[in-house]
Amino acid sequence: MAEIKYEIIKSLGVLSESAKGWTKEINLVSWNNYPPKYDIREWDPEHIKMGKGVTFTVEEIKILRDILNELDL
Repeated sequence: MAEIKYEIIKSLGVLSESAKGWTKEINLVSWNNYPPKYDIREWDPEHIKMGKGVTFTVEEIKILRDILNELDL
């Protein structure tokens, strides 16, 4: 399996933390030296291991923001 290179450009916030110390975070991440994307996934405390996640372009994150703003929470 090919090595995945990543760099957390900016930490935007922690959404939750598990009993084992992993945190679900939203960050701006560059994957394999590509332009950074907004990223939501779980990370171990050292940010070495990660869970499955989802990435968003700027356009997608704006659409997600608009959808969330319309929800009656």
